[in-house]
Amino acid sequence: MNMMRAYHSIACATSAWLCAALLAAVLALPLGGAQAASLAEIDAEVNDVMKRFYKEVGSSEELAAKAEAVLTFPSVIKAGFGIGGEYGEGALRINGKSVDYYSTAAASIGFQIGVQSRAVILMFMTEAALKQFRASDGWEVGVDASVALIKIGAGGAIDTNNIKEPIVGFIFGEKGLMYNLSLEGSKMTKLDKK
Repeated sequence: MNMMRAYHSIACATSAWLCAALLAAVLALPLGGAQAASLAEIDAEVNDVMKRFYKEVGSSEELAAKAEAVLTFPSVIKAGFGIGGEYGEGALRINGKSVDYYSTAAASIGFQIGVQSRAVILMFMTEAALKQFRASDGWEVGVDASVALIKIGAGGAIDTNNIKEPIVGFIFGEKGLMYNLSLEGSKMTKLDKK
């Protein structure tokens, strides 16, 4: 019985330490990472993600060509232990050229442990949606606008003719598109980088 109590005490202490360390790392992401990447680094990472996205997701390049603008966060890091958060930096491109740079951040509560990375791609399909996004001082998914996460059809490609939503999104992980996630609560803020 004493051995069980000792094991339980060690497990609780380890869990508390791990929780504190992960929470500190999560809280440091927006502050420590906010100025970490240069514009050239962000653009290079965006180029890499978009090349992979176009290669792996049929008709994605065609859809991007129809969009007024594409906002790409090549690496959104999510970390947590019970309480978590995520942060990433990306570029807004119009006609293939970066015009502004943004950060995305969100907090979450619920069962989660560890660190994950994913790319987030938003396509603004209408001029009105893009104008509202660019005019905002901190734009939140689900509050300022909704984002329709797109799934691939049976043929392995996006049905570009049936997309009517003003803003569509893709969450792209190591194994391709991810469908069981949400962008609700993600806040995008323009970065002041020169």
